[in-house]
Amino acid sequence: MAAQIDGVFETGLQKKIAESKVLVIGAGGIGCEILKNLVLSGFQDIEIIDLDTIDVSNLNRQFLFHKEHVGKSKANVARESALTFNPNAKITAYHDSITTNNYGVNFFQQFSLVLNALDNRAARNHVNRLCLNAGIPLIESGTAGYNGQVELIKRGLTQCYECFPKPAQKSYPGCTIRNTPSEPIHCIVWAKHLFNQLFGESNEDEDVSPDTADPEAGAEAGNAALEADANDKGNVDRVNTRTWAKQCEYDPEKIFNKLFFDDINYLLSMSNLWKNRTPPKPSKWDTLQAGEDGEDVIMEDSVVRDQKVLSLGESAKVFAQSIKALKEAFAKLPEDDHLVWDKDDKFGMDFVAACANIRAQIFGIPQKSRFEIKSMAGNIIPAIATTNAITAGIVVMRAFQVLQEEYDKCNTVYVRLRVNGRNQFIVPESEIIPPNPKCYVCADKPQVVLKVDTQNLTVREFRDEILIKALNMISPDVTLDGTGTIVISSEEGETDCNNDKKLAEMKIVDGCILKADDFLQNYELSITVLHKEPGREEAPFEIVADPDTLKPKEEEEAAASSSASAAFDDAQPSTSKGLNGSSANGSKATVNEIEDDTDDLYIVEDDEEDGKPSGSKTVEKRKHTSDRDVEPTSKKAKISSQPPEDEDDDDDLTIIE
Repeated sequence: MAAQIDGVFETGLQKKIAESKVLVIGAGGIGCEILKNLVLSGFQDIEIIDLDTIDVSNLNRQFLFHKEHVGKSKANVARESALTFNPNAKITAYHDSITTNNYGVNFFQQFSLVLNALDNRAARNHVNRLCLNAGIPLIESGTAGYNGQVELIKRGLTQCYECFPKPAQKSYPGCTIRNTPSEPIHCIVWAKHLFNQLFGESNEDEDVSPDTADPEAGAEAGNAALEADANDKGNVDRVNTRTWAKQCEYDPEKIFNKLFFDDINYLLSMSNLWKNRTPPKPSKWDTLQAGEDGEDVIMEDSVVRDQKVLSLGESAKVFAQSIKALKEAFAKLPEDDHLVWDKDDKFGMDFVAACANIRAQIFGIPQKSRFEIKSMAGNIIPAIATTNAITAGIVVMRAFQVLQEEYDKCNTVYVRLRVNGRNQFIVPESEIIPPNPKCYVCADKPQVVLKVDTQNLTVREFRDEILIKALNMISPDVTLDGTGTIVISSEEGETDCNNDKKLAEMKIVDGCILKADDFLQNYELSITVLHKEPGREEAPFEIVADPDTLKPKEEEEAAASSSASAAFDDAQPSTSKGLNGSSANGSKATVNEIEDDTDDLYIVEDDEEDGKPSGSKTVEKRKHTSDRDVEPTSKKAKISSQPPEDEDDDDDLTIIE
């Protein structure tokens, strides 16, 4: 290995490489290349974390994996493959998520530096905060097609991952998704919503039934729906999709007929919708005719399964098989638990692909292969192996400079498809970008202003929608400044009695200051509450750290922040300035479609997969103090990688990640 050969590195660097301990987060396209580079460079002590398993679609660019590894842990296989380069290296692999409570500040403090190879913001935000508080240099990296980026994050020296905001996300009106789809992505979003309605975390804004409130349908549609659904007493008995599915025991035929025959006929009754559109054609289960090769799609040949565009009959067979498997998996969960859709889960992906294609055929929309749907479902731009290799090489070169404490040389570096005016396709920033003094993560005293309707927002909504989703906390505690009242506690059940109370009932009114504290992230935030009654078209809350710096910028402006940015093509890596930062606004009525994938297909917005040490110890839980020698545990809480950001989110808009 290079560090063991005298003369390859200068003596001081050679020694530091041999003595350092490095954490690699993510074992996908970039992560595999980084791990290989570290081992070949002579690093002896490496830990790698990834929750994902190997899919056949990973094999064309993740070269530590082969066909026989499909279905196995990425972290474990990457370790085994890397050891063939240097059997004397100490490599520890964890098949787990980096956002679990096993990885607090103390865990991070054992490393010389951390190398991020993630592809989603929730995990990046979390690692960013832990490295900042642990005082450990973090080297961020990301790719998007032919574009790549590498940047150093070090407290007090550089901007952090959340110093600047993300641009607005693409959105689709809810009535388009439910009533009048016209593109494959509309059908895919609908199918993912259906998965959540049947098996996942149900959200009323993800309803898949026809939308009678669609302004195009006319007022009579809503009245007709009420009359049709009214019982003999004139009342409407509402049964949600999951309850109905359970009542019919998840019978594939009944679910199919309801979704693709009854609901479609109902849409056809809204005649106004079809004056200038081609009406959909309902499909009934017993009329389906599968092709002769209908059984082939059920085979375990991943290549055939992923590349073939299925007929309606074949899609129906996959639909039935996936419902059966998901029903069984769902039945094994505790009563209040649910499945989480993952594009790398065979049956979850099969279900979405089948439903999307059935709906597409009904509406006369071009159908897609399972592989294409998988890419669209996660809003993925396929990574290019050479871009990953170049980016990973830059990461390890930056690691050399960090070990030598040559921070002044660690400017952010961009990889571009086309050369710039100076004939460069690897383009460094002209200078290190300093921290945003008003960043609500890395500033000396992080603080934000929250504009919200204190008369109507509940404590539960404040916790889930604002603290966890919008501000990226995991296990927050909140007290009312001045009185010491505990509003939210991360201790299980301690403040459940507050969940349904309005903020005003807790004496949280205009001008109040809340102290939010996430001890797992060792992160404290001061929140000044301003009462605001949002208009009909306004988001229910707004978070403002600094009106100037937190106003989302257009991607072109973000790219232009570097004098060497040049032509940036269509997509940017998730570490790009224009994609970093935290939300400025949030909306209950806006739905995030965020899925993660650590195989380093770049997710335009993006859930993570990484690890935990098998020998980690659980320490009795406590509130964090300035003493960081004890690492607490915390209950798990769902996080969303990004909240909605459009300032005038419409109640029917669905955010697509």
